[in-house]
Amino acid sequence: MICALITIGSSARAAGVPDDCTQLVVGIAPDWNSMRGTLQLFERPRGGSWNAASARFPVLFGKSGLAWGTGLAGQDEGGLRKKERDGRAPAGIFQIGEIYTYDAQLPPGGDYPFHQVSEGDIWSDDPRSPNYNRHITIDPKNPPDNYSHEKMRSGDFAYHWLIEIRHNSDPPIPGAGSAIFFHIRRGVDRPTTGCTTMAEPNLVKVVTWLREPRHPCYVLLPAGEYEKKRSSWNLPATDKHVAVTGD
Repeated sequence: MICALITIGSSARAAGVPDDCTQLVVGIAPDWNSMRGTLQLFERPRGGSWNAASARFPVLFGKSGLAWGTGLAGQDEGGLRKKERDGRAPAGIFQIGEIYTYDAQLPPGGDYPFHQVSEGDIWSDDPRSPNYNRHITIDPKNPPDNYSHEKMRSGDFAYHWLIEIRHNSDPPIPGAGSAIFFHIRRGVDRPTTGCTTMAEPNLVKVVTWLREPRHPCYVLLPAGEYEKKRSSWNLPATDKHVAVTGD
């Protein structure tokens, strides 16, 4: 399953959501072993307070739940850690990377860095590979090695849009988890091996909402952990999860 971080100082990591992040995707699961949860979009002016930019909508996480990942926050927490092929989505705070799509352009309203994938675009998920947890382009008729990888254009409708969640990429630690994305769900009861999936209209909303100058991030936590971290990680207050400023 397709599921990845930008260089950033340790002091910024310790602070939770960076000050320059003014768009935040909030994912909350009932507990560590939940494969279901909700997503909601929040935004704020620089230095201001968070406001809801969408209603909550249902999403699916890893088939085995969540485990601490490696990102802007969460990598120093004690407890279960995300590992390759463990069926868990990484918990913590992560920068949002590029969009990958089958299309030559984003949906109307979209304005965010994207890459149109071809048959040669792959994402390495093999801890043995020097390209582990990286997007690379190969000659599909002459693969350069025998490492395993994810095809990014396989004809699978679920990968029509992939939004990179930058877990374990600064630098990638072999075996700590790879290819973590937002993408279209395959069904209401089809969890992932670590990605966050949703109905296509909701994913399109995220795609068209993202703006690179606003340095968007993703926070994913169990509900209890979210409340513990809310103040220290600069997260939206939980009572705002039911507030809606858009349709």
